Amino acid sequence: MALKLFQLSLLVPDYDDAISYYTRDLGFILIKDNFLSPDKRWVVVSPGGEAGLHILLAKAANENQKMAIGNQAGGRVFLFLHTDDFDADFARLTSAGVEFTRKPVQEAWGKVAVFKDKYGNLWDLIES
Repeated sequence: MALKLFQLSLLVPDYDDAISYYTRDLGFILIKDNFLSPDKRWVVVSPGGEAGLHILLAKAANENQKMAIGNQAGGRVFLFLHTDDFDADFARLTSAGVEFTRKPVQEAWGKVAVFKDKYGNLWDLIES
């Protein structure tokens, strides 16, 4: 039996705001936006379309969840975005207003920079 990780849940304060940010600013693709009830939607985005890892944008439903928005990894880098053209993607994200908290560094294994998404989650932008 083959198993693979295909989706993770990311807490956000608002569906439409999150869709706008992840698709417009980060350039992700909206995979699904299904209305389940007046207060709940199944919203899925992915940087690689259908083939990439999917992120379920989950609207925080209670105070505990609201407190975890932007801090789901306790202040560590939470998500890792791989690119095959670091310089182009770094320039594109920077021009879209994405906040880089650590500038690009060339490591022995590749190039990396850390950015903060709109909600405070830390991401590595990596080119191996």
